[in-house]
This record gives sequence, C-alpha cells and structure tokens, in this order.
Amino acid sequence: MLIWIGFLVALALFFDFLNGFHDAANSIATIVATRVLSPKYAVMWAAFFNFIAFLFFGLHVANTLGTGIVTLGQVDAHVIFGALVGACAWNIITWYYGIPSSSSHALVGGLIGSALVKSGPSALVMSGILKTVAFIFISPVVGLLLGLGIGVAVYRLFAKSTPAKVDHIFRKGQLISAAAYSLGHGGNDAQKTMGIIAGLLFSAGYLGPEFHIPLWVVLSCQAAIAIGTMSGGWRIVKTMGDKLSKLKPVDGFCAEFGASIMLFGASAAGVPISTTHTITGSIVGVGALKGAKAVKWGVAGNIVWAWIITIPAAAAISALFYKLAVVLF
Repeated sequence: MLIWIGFLVALALFFDFLNGFHDAANSIATIVATRVLSPKYAVMWAAFFNFIAFLFFGLHVANTLGTGIVTLGQVDAHVIFGALVGACAWNIITWYYGIPSSSSHALVGGLIGSALVKSGPSALVMSGILKTVAFIFISPVVGLLLGLGIGVAVYRLFAKSTPAKVDHIFRKGQLISAAAYSLGHGGNDAQKTMGIIAGLLFSAGYLGPEFHIPLWVVLSCQAAIAIGTMSGGWRIVKTMGDKLSKLKPVDGFCAEFGASIMLFGASAAGVPISTTHTITGSIVGVGALKGAKAVKWGVAGNIVWAWIITIPAAAAISALFYKLAVVLF
C-alpha cells in the first residue's frame, strides 16, 4: 500500500511538472514575443516566481481541490490514479498540438470522471464544480476587460511620449508584470496538485483526523511546477505570444498585469481558475485596442473550443483508467 501511495504522489508531481511545462507559455509568451528576455532567461525568471508563490498566498485553492470537487469519502488511490492519468494525457495531447488548454480543468475533469465511475453523481460536490465551470467563462472575460482597461489607461497616459521612450519604459516594466503573473500562476496552479496529494494522503490515513496540507507537499509541488516551467512548452509559447496577436512591450505589460490581478483575487478567494484562460483573455483585450483585425479570431476560436472540451475529455480518459486501475490493482 505504501509503495502504491508513493507511486501516486510521484505521478501527481509529474502532473505538476507537466502543468508548469504546459503553462510556461502563460508566464513567458508575452515577454519572449516582445523580446524583453530570451527564452532561456524568461523561463528562469518565471520559474523563480512560480516557486516562491507559496510565501505570498494561503492554501485556499489547495483546500478547494482537496475537498470541494469530490467528497473526501469517495477519494481513494484508484480515483486519484484515474484523475492524474486523465489530466496528464490531456496535457500531453494539447501540448503536442500547441493548444493552450487548462491544466487546472484537466485535473478537475479527471477527478469528476473517476468519481462518477466509482459512485455516480452523489460523489460530486456540485457547488465546487459549478464554481469552477463558471470561471471557464468568467476568467477570460475579466482578463479581457482588465487587459483592455489597463491598455486604455496606459496608452492615454503615454500618448505624448515617443515610441522609443514607451518601449524603453515597458521593457523594464514587463519584467515586473511577468514576475507578478508568474506569482499568480504558481499561487493558483501549484496548489491544485497540493490538494490532490493531500486528499490521497488523508484518505489513506496518513494525515490524521483533520484534512490539512503538509509543508513537504507545498514545497514539492512548488518545485515541480517551477522545474516544469523551466523546461518550457515552446509549441504553446508560439501560439500565445505570436499567433494570437502581435505584441509590443507595452502590450505585454498590460496583458500580464491585468491577468495577474485576476489570479491574485482568485487565489485569495480559493477559486481554482485557469491561468491559461485568464492570460488569453487579457492578450485578446490588449490586442483589440489596435482594432478587431489585430486579433486572430480564428486562433482564438480554436482555443475556446479546447477550453470547452477539456473537462469532458479529461473525464473520459480518467474514467477509462479508473476502471483499468480497479482491474489491475
């Protein structure tokens, strides 16, 4: 049993690595596309702030994932195995095709698929699921409005400045905005894996009578997502930083700053939102400042379809591997 639990913890950390790898685009696409930093230094910058995020945020999102999607009594090793394999598989598929889908929603879908096969709808915490699903639509819209609003304010503030001066200022400013976004990314996304591992340990009796997140789980998850970010998912970086809208340093600053505000608020409220959805919406908002033609709406449409199918696709894969785990283990 202990070996099986250890394997699942390792699988969860592998998912966290894939999360950072897959979502590196979120943290670095704008700063690479605007050529403020080279890809090598951009991932190092993002990974550092991903790792230290736990110093700035509580563990509200981890508790939501640990107890707010599937009832604790239904969580066991088979459910966790199915959920993690479903989420990992979907991440790899979408990375291969360069689609910036949500690692967070893949994990939620994985939990839902396994739990449904095990016990039916009664295993699900509908309030937590509905809140998560609602933010599939809320986070990109709010990200778009924040990116657009900050973009309007910044463009007006610097209307009389020369393009060279604006570029000089925001090449430095983008270092700050990218750091803030990476903090938000690490503070929201790494916590989801913390909740999964803690739920597994609690169900196996290793956490005692009360659910909590051990420090070693916090540090392990932050390290895994940081290492994944350093490895970089370059296929998605190209989609986010180049194919969606052409960006200048001032645009990258506005997009990252707007998205980071959304992530900070969601993490404080314990809502497991998609960092991918948020930054995509923000990039579209900033791009729209230059006119509708500045945004490649066909690419944006393909991304939206990926958002819609992520939870059911990951749930289907998870259900299959849950059944396989029950038979084999």
